[in-house]
Amino acid sequence: MMGWAIAILFLAAVVLLILSFYKSGQNSTRLEQQIDQLTFTLMEEVYQLQQQIRNLEIDADITAKEGTSSVPYEKRQLLRDMIDLQKRGYSVESISSEKQIDQAEVERMLASYVKQKDERSKVANDI
Repeated sequence: MMGWAIAILFLAAVVLLILSFYKSGQNSTRLEQQIDQLTFTLMEEVYQLQQQIRNLEIDADITAKEGTSSVPYEKRQLLRDMIDLQKRGYSVESISSEKQIDQAEVERMLASYVKQKDERSKVANDI
């Protein structure tokens, strides 16, 4: 009788041990999923902040060059997009085709910003 009681208790302990391993595996999987989701969310927020910083820098260039009230919102948005594309290495042809604007118009709109960039790099190289 005593042997059966010990065997039943031992069997119950083994079953409980297996259940605890199973539960901890589920919890760790759930925790990993939450960490992955948090990481993805943080990466998305960092990307959005980088976009906003880039837009603010471009807006500052536009404001310095054009003034605050002289550029309508739509033109400022278009100019911001074109300057961003130009800074990322897009050619005038590709900017023209993407924005569906004549190539000469794109060159005219970006002329003062490209010249300003070239002048800065010359000064930096001279130092």
